[in-house]
Amino acid sequence: MKTNDFATIAQQYRVIFFDAYGVIKNAHGLIDGVADTFQFLREHQIEFFVLTNDASRGPAELANAYHKRGLTAIDAGKIISSGMLAREYLLYKVKQGTLAFLGTQASAHYIEAIGLKTISIKDVDLSDSEEISALVLLDDEGFDWNNDINKAINLLRRRNIPVIVANTDERYPVSQDHVAIAIGAVADMIERVVGKTFIRFGKPDSQMFHFAYEHMLQTVHVRKDQILMVGDTLTTDIIGGNKFGIDTMLVLSGNTQPEKARLLIRTTGIIPNFICNSIALR
Repeated sequence: MKTNDFATIAQQYRVIFFDAYGVIKNAHGLIDGVADTFQFLREHQIEFFVLTNDASRGPAELANAYHKRGLTAIDAGKIISSGMLAREYLLYKVKQGTLAFLGTQASAHYIEAIGLKTISIKDVDLSDSEEISALVLLDDEGFDWNNDINKAINLLRRRNIPVIVANTDERYPVSQDHVAIAIGAVADMIERVVGKTFIRFGKPDSQMFHFAYEHMLQTVHVRKDQILMVGDTLTTDIIGGNKFGIDTMLVLSGNTQPEKARLLIRTTGIIPNFICNSIALR
């Protein structure tokens, strides 16, 4: 399977949307060589944004995590997350009561930043849950996978409340060869058990790309044909970018393993414009 050189392709575009996990970083830190990539983008005056389904922390905290690893080019204004979309929905649609959440306390930032009261699912008393007006699924950490998932299921059996999923990812890359389950897969399981339809935010939904495009226009005005979406997953990053009408590049440094890429593209029918091993320049 023919792969492309990232630097050569990148110079054909004025703006690049990057996925985070599997493209810029994994669970162990930055992917080797990506810091040089962002220096290259700055030198060639190529604007970029990180378009991520990560709702584990707010944009400022996500940016700070990059800074601690030596990648200072990514500030809060460069990050567009599915949590921002979920926050907007909650702001206009859920105006009272307490929101229960699955995730870390840091992930509850998206809810608390708009003045809504929150409670971790582990602290919910099912016998006194009348004040809970919604359940928000934010992150795959911060709760007991047995007790608290069961509690969430029983809360939804007792209360007819909306469930908002702030991250549609079913898995994320831990390393080149291993992945871990993400909150999107937890949401799929709970949804099937309780027989309700949840409200989801994140790639590949076109709303995520429209939100990112509008955010981008505050900084730079470009046409869609001047934007490249770079991601490691066909069923979120690539299909989402394709449907939005922008060019796409699949990288083989995350969810999609190099030896399986050709088969996955053929069987899914999701075709990226380009394929490269990594965004690293070396």
